[in-house]
Amino acid sequence: MEGQAPARRRTFGQLYFWVLAAIAAGVLTGIFLPDLGKSLEPLGTGFIKLVKMIIGPVIFLTIVTGIAGMRELSAVGRVAGKAFAYFLFFSTLALVVGLVIGNLVQPGAGMHVNPATLDASKIHGYEEKAHAQTISGFVLDIIPVTLVSALTGGSILQVLFVAILFGITLAMVGEPARPVTDLLERLGLVVFRLVGVLMLAAPVGAFGAMAFVVGSQGAKSLISLGALVATFYLTSLVFVLVVLGTVARLAGFSILRLIRYLKAELLLVLGTSSSESALPALMDKMERAGCARPVVGLVVPTGYSFNLDGTNIYMTLAALFIAQATGTPLSLEQQVSLLLVAMLTSKGAAGVTGAGFVTLAATLSVVPSLPVAGMALILGVDRFMSECRSLTNFIGNAVATVVVARWEGALDRDALDRALRAAPDPGPARMGLEADPD
Repeated sequence: MEGQAPARRRTFGQLYFWVLAAIAAGVLTGIFLPDLGKSLEPLGTGFIKLVKMIIGPVIFLTIVTGIAGMRELSAVGRVAGKAFAYFLFFSTLALVVGLVIGNLVQPGAGMHVNPATLDASKIHGYEEKAHAQTISGFVLDIIPVTLVSALTGGSILQVLFVAILFGITLAMVGEPARPVTDLLERLGLVVFRLVGVLMLAAPVGAFGAMAFVVGSQGAKSLISLGALVATFYLTSLVFVLVVLGTVARLAGFSILRLIRYLKAELLLVLGTSSSESALPALMDKMERAGCARPVVGLVVPTGYSFNLDGTNIYMTLAALFIAQATGTPLSLEQQVSLLLVAMLTSKGAAGVTGAGFVTLAATLSVVPSLPVAGMALILGVDRFMSECRSLTNFIGNAVATVVVARWEGALDRDALDRALRAAPDPGPARMGLEADPD
């Protein structure tokens, strides 16, 4: 009995336990007290805003200090090149997987929906946002108005752009810039400790987000359009376990052990339906798992914009569902056009709720015969698919970080084995959080 008590204390003291309990409590609140659940939306959105508040500084400090610490600037281009090669291949593969599964399963077949009867007013806001998902809009969005506005505008791409330029400049200046680099490294320690403090509010955010979703959508929303939702979840699961699992095995680690290592962050993503809510924690854990800081600083933030496996599966699968449900035939050429456009519109999509819906609206516009109003069919369950998108995106970026670090020869295999086997970390965590027990 004495041995069981410490084990229980360790379990109750872990963040993942309280996030899981909060998710369950949020679902029950939404089912039995829907009015109360609807009123709890500020808890979820407030927590996400708290995390987004610190994402800019975390990315900036990690990238700048990582690049400045590289002995050769050519290493920056080499890491970035390997990362983008990985992103391009697996993002495209995710689009193809969604397209193939959509054609095989045909979740929308037999619905016989008349597009004229759909309420298109529900998606007008998404259509307007979709206009910004063009190549010119994407390029212009990378460049901030000022150097400082990149940290305050909320755009990951702008933070990446400024941080890479600043880090390269520090490396070019060399030794005279060393005091600046040292200051930024010390500031990074403070910022990561602040992240640890903010994470204590994660259960509250997860509770509010789940209570609002279930309370506003209703218990029936959990099973509405079941064929599409089930197909999407199963496809994402197969992609993670088979495709990413094979990649992980070839790289010398287990995808299941990696998922176990990141369980607290995955539960946070599930509860908030936002992969951004766990971005700072992912960067910290990847460093603790033996990935070099420069690699983590480049791969993780860029992956959040360019390596969206879950979003890509969703876009092609949802587009085919709408075509099937409305009886709109799509030729092979039109499906290939959808895939090619989706490769562009998915880049730069934020890891927050609704981003996938916006990129879907932009993608559907490439086929004039495909009714954009058909998006109203999936609007009610998009929130639940958003959770799966975020989880798949998150795992995909974790795998990418380890793989690129291994390619670059910047992976500490002993540290990775310790982390994935839940062995005690010999050094203190940057965020000041307790390591998960075995």
